[in-house]
Amino acid sequence: MATIKDIADKSNVSASTVSRVLNNDDTISVQDETRERIFQVAKELGYETILERRLKQKQQTSKHVGIIVTQSLDEEINDPYFLSIRQGIEMELASHGIRTVTLRLHETETNQMIDGLDGLIVVGKVKEMALKAISKVENVVYINHSPNEDLYDAVVIDFEKATEKAIKHLLATGYKRIGYIGGREKEHSKNQKFLSEDKRLTTFERLMKEQKMFQPEAVLIGEYTMAQGYELMKNAIKMRNFPEAFFIASDPMAIGALRALQEANLNVPEDVAIIGFDDIEAASFASTPLTTIRVHTKEMGKTGVKLLLDRLNGRELPLTVTLPTELVIRESCRKNK
Repeated sequence: MATIKDIADKSNVSASTVSRVLNNDDTISVQDETRERIFQVAKELGYETILERRLKQKQQTSKHVGIIVTQSLDEEINDPYFLSIRQGIEMELASHGIRTVTLRLHETETNQMIDGLDGLIVVGKVKEMALKAISKVENVVYINHSPNEDLYDAVVIDFEKATEKAIKHLLATGYKRIGYIGGREKEHSKNQKFLSEDKRLTTFERLMKEQKMFQPEAVLIGEYTMAQGYELMKNAIKMRNFPEAFFIASDPMAIGALRALQEANLNVPEDVAIIGFDDIEAASFASTPLTTIRVHTKEMGKTGVKLLLDRLNGRELPLTVTLPTELVIRESCRKNK
């Protein structure tokens, strides 16, 4: 960042002269040419005066942004994926001094949400009716969902690519009987839930069919909770052709599944391998530390705020930002052969 001394050196005047000119001190007597040179150098160096900074801060703090959360509080607690995204949003907005209001879509009429808001950040999937109401607000950013990249800003991850990383790692490690445990991806609106496509599941099915290894009975679907991961794995253990590895679509479900395997005296990864999804904090502290797909959820929230601020500052072209994911290898899966 440029300083008054930088401007003074380039303008061939004293630092005190630069300071008084930039802060519009009427008592200083300088030639118009010198005054103009100081302002030109300050502009070239990107220097902001105190008055400009105060004005920018005032403009930011006068903004009012809504965060629309499509998950219930129970869903956030049971699966911290979306909770972490929301926390990233709130942290970034707070760092800019922007007023916020957090609303849960399933509890509130959409039309009542948007009055007086300068922008919206929507976390999760929404139905078309709710989307139309939300889109009455000029500046909207969607996170973990991109309803129309030609119209709206969005921050997403590539679920297909992330799932491919997990399955290809299992295949490369030598596993052949691979099962899937996952939840139901939902779209929310007032007092209603609608099931929607989960790219993790559809990508798993596609990849396994390509390998001619797909076992429909090895696909178990419930809710994205630790308790459901536990119950679904207990059911899987009863299978005649029990898989030797599982891709589990959330870390809380994977932790529940680990408990069920432990109770059945099955060792991980010696008897069965597990790859989870999210890399929540608990993943590295599980009874067997989880190999998992790391999703940068807090960064998704922060990036959404940056897109919104950019919109508020005049950008018109919609942008979709796809954040990368990583395969984090821990003890719940054998190493590649």
